[in-house]
Amino acid sequence: MEEFSRFVGLSRPTVSKYFHDPASVRMTTRVKIEAAIARCGYKPNLLAVNLNRRRSNILGVIIPNALDPFFMALARRIEQVAAEAGFVAFILSSDGRTEKQEEAIATLSSMNVAGAIVAPTGHGASGRALEKLRRAIPVVHVDAPPDKDAAFVGTDNRKSFALIVDYLCRSGEPPAFFGMPPVNHNAADRRDAYVEAMSAQGHRPDIVELSAHSTWDFEEFGFEQATAFFEQQAPRSRTLVCANDRIAFGVLAAAWRRGLKIGHGEGCDLRIAGHDDHPLSRYACPPLTTVAQDYAQIGSLAMALLLRKLGETEGDDPRLARDRILLEAALMLRNSA
Repeated sequence: MEEFSRFVGLSRPTVSKYFHDPASVRMTTRVKIEAAIARCGYKPNLLAVNLNRRRSNILGVIIPNALDPFFMALARRIEQVAAEAGFVAFILSSDGRTEKQEEAIATLSSMNVAGAIVAPTGHGASGRALEKLRRAIPVVHVDAPPDKDAAFVGTDNRKSFALIVDYLCRSGEPPAFFGMPPVNHNAADRRDAYVEAMSAQGHRPDIVELSAHSTWDFEEFGFEQATAFFEQQAPRSRTLVCANDRIAFGVLAAAWRRGLKIGHGEGCDLRIAGHDDHPLSRYACPPLTTVAQDYAQIGSLAMALLLRKLGETEGDDPRLARDRILLEAALMLRNSA
């Protein structure tokens, strides 16, 4: 900044003022600075600038899987809303491992981020690192809340499972539940939501026994567990509802390998449904019946809640007045069920 100030022939405070807000300097000054930028290509060091500020314009985002299209789409929406508000979203992946989540938290803390949006990993307590981060800066969670006191924006599992279970019961046999690895609170929450929905329909819950192996490779888990299940016994119900769509992808593959015909209608052996409306669900074979999480709305509301906590905006959505925002899902009827 010192070198650029000498290059452009202006004081450092004037140049710094321009980079903070170009409209805050006179037009002649702005034209002079922008011409100098065009000549030398100078860009401020964002990390250095933010370390000098009491609060930076960087927001941290931690997701559990950077390769999952659902989290990619969610992160992209968060990034868009952050940019519109004048913030930079710095996105890190925990790869579904608590130790990498702690490393990501340490990185964000060292960058003096203003706030963070975190899709947590871990099925127990939120962890000391995450709790420490929440004490230091505003944090909003998505996908699954780490505990009941954390700010959270996501889908209401109880309503979404009530929706899919009601449809499956009305259109055929009551479904058995095919769960997910215990990687976060969704594992138990969705199982409990299924049990509640089945009881409300007057049916006895039927939960497929699975390994307690903790992994984020949901497709592989679903395939291996379903393969073993189909080999050991015939399904007690001709309908399975899976804890999420990625699990359902694995179950679909295992059923195909077993020679089972998946679908709804005469000549079909098994119906399979999922949860989330993963971006690839419509391209499964057959296309997957599921309930849709609105990742664009989740990302927008999570950012709006975080900006409200930062004092940037009050927002006109009444839901932002509370720390936990639960959204309703939409039923997506396709060929698998």
